[in-house]
Amino acid sequence: MAKNKKSKSGTSSGRPFWKSENFRGYMFMIPTLIGFPLFTLYPLISSLYCSFCDWDGVNAPVWKGLKNYTFILTQDPIFPKSLKVTLEYALINVPMTLILGLAVAVLLNKRLPGIKIFRTIYYLPTIIPAVAAILLWKFMFKSDTGMINGVLQQIGLQPVGWLTSERVVLIALSIIKWWAVGGTMMIFLAGLQSVPDELYEAAKLDGAGRWSLFRHITIPMITPILFLQLITGLIGNLQAFNEASIMTEGGPNYGSYFVNYDIYMTAFNQGSKFGRACAEAWILFIIIAILTVIVFRSSETYVYYENE
Repeated sequence: MAKNKKSKSGTSSGRPFWKSENFRGYMFMIPTLIGFPLFTLYPLISSLYCSFCDWDGVNAPVWKGLKNYTFILTQDPIFPKSLKVTLEYALINVPMTLILGLAVAVLLNKRLPGIKIFRTIYYLPTIIPAVAAILLWKFMFKSDTGMINGVLQQIGLQPVGWLTSERVVLIALSIIKWWAVGGTMMIFLAGLQSVPDELYEAAKLDGAGRWSLFRHITIPMITPILFLQLITGLIGNLQAFNEASIMTEGGPNYGSYFVNYDIYMTAFNQGSKFGRACAEAWILFIIIAILTVIVFRSSETYVYYENE
């Protein structure tokens, strides 16, 4: 048999290259090939360079070496506080969001009339604009006229300084996260519905109860979903900003002064120190990267995949 020979156009079928599937594939890649270096890679490299400079955002950056990093890690009185607050906020929110999301998903993973209505109700807070939701909660958390303290007084309890107490403010901001747990719930719900019914039926024949089914079948089968939610929740909470910016402005007494809010204040409200703000952003990036690697490494002990 004669071997197929490529045509002059470079394709074996004789069609011009611009009509081939390869050409169409490259055309679909153009937005990414242009957009990634332009809108992601260049700003990333630029911010890394500026983190070693004095820069006011207007004039050309002036190289200063490790000056910004040295100041942040050894002399800055605010950054250690903001890092501590951010880690505490993530430590409160990540496990609670996983627990609440999974609990609600289990409750709504039933074949009951009207169950879709309840799923929609739980998911609605997720689609409300974040700024509008935070402003609503700010009004509800007010010490004097807030609805929550009004309810507490009606049942004979003392009002709480939700946004004025350093020890309570992180709980108040966390409640907003717990209220919008619908997105986490929907992902867990999809994972629960993907667990084969045959596993439950076989375990029931062996006499397994509800807790045993949940512990030995449900949890192992949805560990990839748990792992995904853990990673995304950790990264999201370490980058918290809206709550501090809109509700508390970092207060009281730096009790909600998150790292992202500190970066914003350093860049725009403290003499336009954009270079130092870039350095803080890179320190936060390194911390998130290290924690993510630790979670990935530890996932080998508890994440179960079906192909294994």
